[in-house]
Amino acid sequence: QVHLVESGGGLVQAGDSLNLSCTISGPADKRHLGWFRQAPGREREFVSVSRWNGLTLYFSHYAISVKGRFTISRDTAKNTVTLQMTNLKPEDTAVYYCAATTESLYCSGSGCDVAQIYDYWGQGTQVTVSS
Repeated sequence: QVHLVESGGGLVQAGDSLNLSCTISGPADKRHLGWFRQAPGREREFVSVSRWNGLTLYFSHYAISVKGRFTISRDTAKNTVTLQMTNLKPEDTAVYYCAATTESLYCSGSGCDVAQIYDYWGQGTQVTVSS
């Protein structure tokens, strides 16, 4: 069982950077840790996923729309996973959610893009990018 809390959202201008953190209460290793987002009137969409053992990144995968602009990092002391977002665009405006799978679930590549495989979700944090 894990509990996830997102933080770091806010209002920024196009081209700015913003870091979102997901604080994880419970064991984070052996889980896929995902980021999803949902804009008003749209379906929840995949942003990124990572799998770690300590500070060793075993696997990461990004949506095409954010690849090259967003990066995942981890702080084991704080047990957080951070989504570092650069060159933000108005179309990045959404509520961003952190999610985690069970320890027994394994996925690879685009198989990790599916929201249904994640059992644990945070409450979300709003990111608004003005043009």
